[in-house]
Amino acid sequence: MPPDQPQWILDARRAIGDRVRVQRLRLDMTQERLAETTGIDRSTIQRIEYGEEAKISHLLLIAKELRLHVRDLLG
Repeated sequence: MPPDQPQWILDARRAIGDRVRVQRLRLDMTQERLAETTGIDRSTIQRIEYGEEAKISHLLLIAKELRLHVRDLLG
């Protein structure tokens, strides 16, 4: 992650990643399965869950597959 990002942005990214991971596990879904159903690389899913930058299009696809509104991921 770029060091010039404010801490609140880094914290928000981590929170989004945590929400993705929690809901994915709640649905008993692996990262591989989420990647298959969204068309997003598993490594990208992993990076999002670790709090790295995410494209809004990826978050929209993930939210749909996890049966959430994207605002629920964003908090």
